Amino acid sequence: MNVIEVSGLTKTYGDRAVVDGVSFAVEEGEIFGILGPNGAGKTTTVESIAGLRTADAGTISVLGLDPRRDRGSLRTLMGVQLQESELPDRITVREALDLFASFYAAPADPRDLIGDLGLEAKRDTAYRHLSGGQKQRLSIALALVGKPKVAILDELSTGLDPQARRETWQLIESIRDRGVTVLLVTHLMEEAERLADRVAVFDGGRIIAIDTPAGIVSRVDPEQKLRFRPSAPIEDRLLTDLPEVKAVERSGPVLVVTGTGNLIHAVTSVLAQHQVVANDLRVEQANLDDAYLALTARTAKELS
Repeated sequence: MNVIEVSGLTKTYGDRAVVDGVSFAVEEGEIFGILGPNGAGKTTTVESIAGLRTADAGTISVLGLDPRRDRGSLRTLMGVQLQESELPDRITVREALDLFASFYAAPADPRDLIGDLGLEAKRDTAYRHLSGGQKQRLSIALALVGKPKVAILDELSTGLDPQARRETWQLIESIRDRGVTVLLVTHLMEEAERLADRVAVFDGGRIIAIDTPAGIVSRVDPEQKLRFRPSAPIEDRLLTDLPEVKAVERSGPVLVVTGTGNLIHAVTSVLAQHQVVANDLRVEQANLDDAYLALTARTAKELS
């Protein structure tokens, strides 16, 4: 079942189409990532889904409701924390959650959220004294206080140190574990690769790819590289004769084998047949960051 359906979404400012005919659907219970650089149309798209902007063309359905026409009904079903969300400096964690809880007829217990999100020690701390990671925890708590069926999270881990970022990722996964469908906006490829079930890659206001992270990587560059030090001399032809192998290079004592398919099995099998061990074996393959750069470069070339 699709929880979010977007069809032909267009938003123009002046003569520039910030969002240009965007269409996609988000399934119930998934974490759906929206990727792209600043200015790609990500935030405008999610703000339209949240009912905060009015599109010039296209349709949006969230849980069968129109975000603008049915905004009052949808407010109780959707939790939203946008990139620029801020709170008054002096409001405490407890006060913020109590305030947001008052907006709903049957909210989650703020005390439970404070405990679940590791904010117990900061419950009476003013917002301005929270660390970046603690502010993000509070943002997630505020998005959940209405017990939503859909949560929109925009760039929640931007600017965090690696430890705080990973803690935030764990919290986002815990939201899905609560049965909430998550629309996650990010420009961090590592974040999308770790969290998202599927991703839509935006560039220039358009979607240039939709797939699982692994699917997007495989369609762009299925090549792999194996780097290792053979325990004994081996002729290149024993490897280049393999259908999986495209090239063999030498860098001092290190062999670099490039290929596709089940490359590691093919290479290690041949080595074993010749009593050669692949010491310090390392497998390198394209990741989502590599795929994104290839996709956007291809799009830029097509538009030039």
